[in-house]
Order: sequence, then structure tokens, then C-alpha cells
Amino acid sequence: MPLTDRTRSKFVWTCLTANAGARAAVGILAFALLWLGLASPAYSQIYSWRDASGKLVLSRTKPKVGADVKSFAVLETERIRATRYVAAAQSRLYDQLIRDHAALNGVRADLVKAVVQVESAYDPYAKSPKGALGLMQLMPATCKKYGVKNPFNPVENVGAGVAYLRDLLDRYQNDETLALAAYNAGPGAVDDHGQTVPPYRETRHYVAQINKLAPPAAEPRGKVIYRVEDVVDGRVIIKYTDKRPASGAYDIVGGR
Repeated sequence: MPLTDRTRSKFVWTCLTANAGARAAVGILAFALLWLGLASPAYSQIYSWRDASGKLVLSRTKPKVGADVKSFAVLETERIRATRYVAAAQSRLYDQLIRDHAALNGVRADLVKAVVQVESAYDPYAKSPKGALGLMQLMPATCKKYGVKNPFNPVENVGAGVAYLRDLLDRYQNDETLALAAYNAGPGAVDDHGQTVPPYRETRHYVAQINKLAPPAAEPRGKVIYRVEDVVDGRVIIKYTDKRPASGAYDIVGGR
């Protein structure tokens, strides 16, 4: 049944006076409604249903019986999806800006576009509950490091975001997966987990989303070969790897 202002207010008030779990659900629902632009006029009709995986889908359009409706993840929550995606025209506004900074820093343009899509859905005024800002969701410390004065200025934001991504790629020998994990969770978290993707659901989902939008190149992740000596039961065992050891002695024996 379509929600009018009266029924919507009654529903929200009922949930707000319920337990903490219900209040959290209301927060997620309200975020989704605002993201969809559904909570404005009193005559707006809101349709909802559960998809095959059990996720709640919200739409302004009544679904046809038996139709397979495509839905998209809503930012900040994995439990609600929507039938609205970022408009192509909106993303095209920043195509040249992204290509320029990607070329300047030697980063794949499609990778940067995927980061912007997942981080902010191309909203230059996006703010996260953790304090990340703008198109590439820069934290205040990152803004300071890269000289960003106005994080909501697309030129400054993308310039700093791509430069930061380049620095992370350098840090992890062009391993895009580790660079993306560090962009999301911080390089400290990646290093603390032996230079692997941290076991955080949010970070793993983040990396998977971007890899789906911009699949990594087929080239092996590292071009440098490291020779490592491990001592096991008093015996020296030689190992070769394209991943720089987090600790201990090693030799660089060449590239491929």
C-alpha cells in the first residue's frame, strides 16, 4: 500500500518507540528512502518487496507480476537494494577529470571510476559517518597530506584520491587488491594482516565490488621476484615469491 505522510509518520513513530534493533532498521530505511528521493511529496508511492536472496528492494515503480527487476546496492547498507542506479550522465561529468589524473599517476582509469562509483556513486558532496568526504571519500588526514583545501571540489578530490591510490599501488608493488583493501581499511590494517586483505566483511565486499566493476589486469601482480631463506627444523629452505616479505632478510633476484 502506498505510504502517505500520515501513514509514514505513524510507521516511523511506532518503530522509534520500539527497541534498539527496530530503531536501527528505521535508520537504514530512512537512509534508503532519502537515497532514492522517495520521501518527499505526500503523493509519492513506495513499493517494496523481497528479492530472491531475501534483501528488501524499494522502488517508485510498481513491479510487473513475474518480472525480473534489476536492483542495485544502496550505499552504507547491504540489506537494502534499490531500482535506481547512478545516472550515466552524472558519471560522464567526471570522465575527463578521471582520465587526466589516472594518466598523470599511471593508474587505470576504469579502476578509478570503479572506486568513485563504490565510494560515493559520483556524488561530489557525499559524506560518510566516519568522516570521509567527496567523490573519492577522502579522510581529513588524507586531505591534509595531499594538500586538499576543499574536499567537495571534484578537481581537488579526484587529484588527491588518485595520487593516494598511486602511492598505495607503489607500496604494494602494483597489487591492486591490496591497494584497494588499504584504501578502504588503511594500510596499517593490510600490513598487520601480513599484507593480505584484512578479514573485515566491509573491506572484502568493497574489494569484490570494485574488482567486479573493473576486473584487474591478467598480468601477475608482481614483476619483482624475491628470494627468501627460511630455516625449518635447522634446514635452510629457499623460496621465491613475487610478494615482498613483510619481515626478515630477502634478495631481489630479477623480474619477469
